Order: sequence, then structure tokens, then C-alpha cells
Amino acid sequence: MTVSRKRHNASRGLMIQGTSSDAGKSTVVAGLCRLLKRRGISVAPFKPQNMALNSAVTVDGGEIGRAQAVQAQACGIEPHTDMNPVLLKPNSDSGSQIIIHGHAVAEMNAREYHAYKPKAMEAVLESYHRLQQQYDVVLVEGAGSPAEINLRENDIANMGFSEAVNCPVLLVADIERGGVFAQLVGTLEMLSKAEQKSIVGMVINRFRGDVSLLESGIDWLQERVKKPVLGVLPYLHELHLEAEDSLNLHNHSISSKNVSASDTLRIVVPRLPRLSNHTDFDPLGLQEQVELLFIGAGETIPPADLIILPGSKCVRSDLKWLRDNGWESAIQRHLRYGGKLLGICGGFQMLGQAIHDPAGIESAPGSSEGLGLLQLETTLEADKQLCNVKGRLLLDALLKDASLTGSSLKGSSFIKNVVISGYEIHAGRTSGAALSRPLIQLDGQLDGRNDGAISEDRQVIGTYLHGLFELKPGCEALLRWAGLTQPKMIDYHARREADINRLADTLEEYLDMAQLEVLLGLQESAEVSFA
Repeated sequence: MTVSRKRHNASRGLMIQGTSSDAGKSTVVAGLCRLLKRRGISVAPFKPQNMALNSAVTVDGGEIGRAQAVQAQACGIEPHTDMNPVLLKPNSDSGSQIIIHGHAVAEMNAREYHAYKPKAMEAVLESYHRLQQQYDVVLVEGAGSPAEINLRENDIANMGFSEAVNCPVLLVADIERGGVFAQLVGTLEMLSKAEQKSIVGMVINRFRGDVSLLESGIDWLQERVKKPVLGVLPYLHELHLEAEDSLNLHNHSISSKNVSASDTLRIVVPRLPRLSNHTDFDPLGLQEQVELLFIGAGETIPPADLIILPGSKCVRSDLKWLRDNGWESAIQRHLRYGGKLLGICGGFQMLGQAIHDPAGIESAPGSSEGLGLLQLETTLEADKQLCNVKGRLLLDALLKDASLTGSSLKGSSFIKNVVISGYEIHAGRTSGAALSRPLIQLDGQLDGRNDGAISEDRQVIGTYLHGLFELKPGCEALLRWAGLTQPKMIDYHARREADINRLADTLEEYLDMAQLEVLLGLQESAEVSFA
């Protein structure tokens, strides 16, 4: 059977939806963004609604999902709040902080947000139309699956958006999970006739083996649903792109990296229930000499060189979880044996004497006793600190240790000139004597403020900066402080760029680019045969 597709000239938009979460929507969008950029096409990513605790600070001072920031990098543009106008940050099993155009507007439970969706849709359409006016192509990422029938009313994330703007849809399914034909057929069967017409093609993702063995199934599928399969993408081993949620959170062992244990560093991170911005740890997991372990509820806390307390969307409740799971005594034992401890954002707040939430910003109003390792207190406030920052590690204070001086540090110039960059996303205001020993001297701050704190014995440090391991010099310096004497560092930014290009190369090879150009309005016409 042959189906003709006329040029789509309504918006030059294409939406990538998936049969499930983690089907590969984010990676397909990122790869297409880079592929179109390399062809000289002005392109931008867009996700109407995102639910994630991984976020990024935009050029216009707002907050969006981390995946859209990576996609913007693939496009060669700065991330902007219009790329993800609605961000939901869960703070319980049934409630979320609602972020519209980069800024928090309310805390809502699921039922309240369902009623709010028409208002959220207004923000979605405003952002999408602004992007349309600025770019030749807008690549749209759906959320979860369009077949969630309980979420279909007032949908703004998948088919509701597609129909509102007349945007064609590619449906991606993950064959790695098994049942790929059932995923695709079942998803299409759950859609209305009008919604089915919006699906212009299908993509099978993460295939291993001989694709010729899949051909009979593809022929059957195309005849069954009367939709073309526009590509079968291979499984890309060791592809690294920052994830938007914790589905991809996994341990990184030394043995899997074929590295001798004689010069390695074990880093242990509690897997907090509301752990946020876990992409902070991506650069560490890629380092050959680092064993990175995430420890969940009820699991034995192993010995470590460095414990990192990560960011949290609900600091007080996650602090209680730490205590309930034996982390407070484990941390005290860790420090007695000379181990190092780092707190990032919410983890930094936990290191202090107390955390106050008088207005109930994250949970019920009240105060919680901190771990008492730094002389500081934090009060949660409604207004978030949202900014991208650069600065220098104050290593002259941090690394005055006999084991880390001399030739291994290459002189005092190394100590005093380690550049670091990151971003702040937090609602807390912190004060106390520990701040007189800051960890980072920030550049270009009109109020002259620094960031973080260093304990007197230099075993405990804290910072509000996410992303502090991304720059090679800063990551190396912090790993030296933690006890790694001869770090062999990778360039994280170079690795991320290489993987984006690798992904784009793969899409160019395995997708029907001629048909995609038709769908994007870049070619006049084409025919799709799938009988």
C-alpha cells in the first residue's frame, strides 16, 4: 500500500511521542535537533509539560526540565523558558510544585492540577507560537504515553497539544523492553480516530541484532495499522545524555571500567525519595577511577571515601528518611575514620543546625534539626534563587592537608585558580558562622556573596551549586580533596558533545530522512510505501 504525504506547511513542527516513559523521546529529539542544526536549519526543542526533578536554569532566569536544556545544546542555542513552559516538580506521591514559564506559581495535588490544565494550556500555546516565530522548525517532545486514558481530558502533554496546533506525530517504541509490536498497536488502538490520523509514522528504538529478522514483523505492523515505520534505531552502547528523571539512575562500579583498585575512589550517595538534579553525578559516573554507588532504603551503607548528600525537593522529609535509614550514624562513623562529606543544595542545608519551613513551602510548616556538622541554619522561602554562576574554588583553604600538598597539587597557582561553574535552584536562605569559610568565590555578583562552607577540619563541605563536577579542573580538584591522588580526568563537556553527534549520525543513517523532511515542510512531497 502506498500513502502520499503532502507538504506540511502549517507550522513546521513535529512531535515525538512514546508508547511509554523512557521509550527514547528525549534522545530522538536531541539527535534530530543536532542533525537539523548541522544541515543549517534553525531549530528549537519544545516540551509542553514536563514532570521531573532534574531542572536547569535558563538564559532568561527561569527553570525548565534538564532534557530540554540538553536539546537546546544540540540546537546550538541557549535554553529558554519557552522550551518547557510547564514543569511539574513532585514533592509527594500526589502533589507537585507547578512552574509556569520558569517560575513557581502554586503547589497542587493531582486533582487540583487537572482542573488547572486549561490555564496551563494557555502558557503552552503562548510559548509554542513564540518559538514558531523565531525558528524554522520546532521539535516537540511528548510526555509519558498518549494512551493514558485517565489523563486524556484537557490533555496538554500529548495528543491534546498535537490537535490544538495541528502538529504531526512520530510514535517511538522501545524494543529493548519486549513486546514492541503490542506497544505500537495497543497505543494506536487506545487513540481516537482523529488522534490516529495525527500519527504519521513510527520508530522502533534500541534494537540489537540483525534487522532483517525484524522485517516480517514490520511488514505485518505497517499493514495492520496503515502507518509507516520510518526507522529502526540500534542500541547505542555507553551513550550518555542527561536524563530528565531518575529512571536511569544506576550504580557505576570500578570492575565494569577495568580499572585497578589501587588508585580509585568510592563515592556513596543516598537515594533520597525526592532526590533532585541527580545529573550532578553524571560526570562522576563517567570517571574511570570513580566507583559511584546510590544506596536506597534498607540497603547496607558501604564504606566510602566520599559521601555526597544530594539535592532534594523536600529537604526536611528526606532528612527524616536519612535518619530512619541509619545515615546519621553512618556519616558520623565515616567522618571518624577520615572520610569526606559533601552536601549539594538540599544536602548542604541538611549539614547545618536546623532547617525551618514556617510557611510550609515544601511540606507541613515547622522546623527540623539538621545534622549539626556546619554552623548554619536555613529558612525556606517562596522565592527561589535561580541563576547560572561561575567562580573559583577556594582551595587554599580546602586543601591545606599534608597528603594533598607539594608536587601532587602542582603549586599554589593550581590551588587558587580552579574555575568552577554551576547553577542555583533553591528556596532556602542560609546564614551562620560557617559561611565565613566559603567554598566558592563567585564571579560578578553585585552583592559580593560567596557560596558554600568548609568545616574547620576540612572534612565537610557544602554548596548550593549544581553542576560543580562538569568542568574538568573543578572536578579534578574536588576528587583530589576526596582522596584521589592521581586523577585521570575525562572532559565531560567534550564527551556530551561527542555523544550528541554520535546520536545525530545514527539517526541520519537509520531514519528515513527524506520522509522526515517532508513532515517538517522541508521538501515538497514524497511517498511512503509500507505494504
